[in-house]
Amino acid sequence: MSEEDMTFGRAISKARKEKGLNLKDVASRIRREDGQTISPQYLNDIEHDRRSPSSDHMVQQFAEVLEINRDWLYYLAGRFPEDVRRQQLSEKEVAQRMVAFRGGPPKGKGKK
Repeated sequence: MSEEDMTFGRAISKARKEKGLNLKDVASRIRREDGQTISPQYLNDIEHDRRSPSSDHMVQQFAEVLEINRDWLYYLAGRFPEDVRRQQLSEKEVAQRMVAFRGGPPKGKGKK
């Protein structure tokens, strides 16, 4: 599977299997913000892209438990990490950073 086809759930599933862990093993290590562990069924739903992680806290735990780059998981989850959101960026600043992230001005929007 190419990285272009990768989803949050597929990344979790792939890393879990590469580490030889079963659903129950990983689910018992991931805690919601209320301190309760997630169920193997909830993890299965995440791996099959039927659910998404409910919080930044969970994304970070998946990264730690499965030794996956945290920023990569945030990207796959379609979220900005809390430290980025706390910067209180303006619309213009977000647009500028997205242009830099993409590697230059969007097509059709270059300098005249």
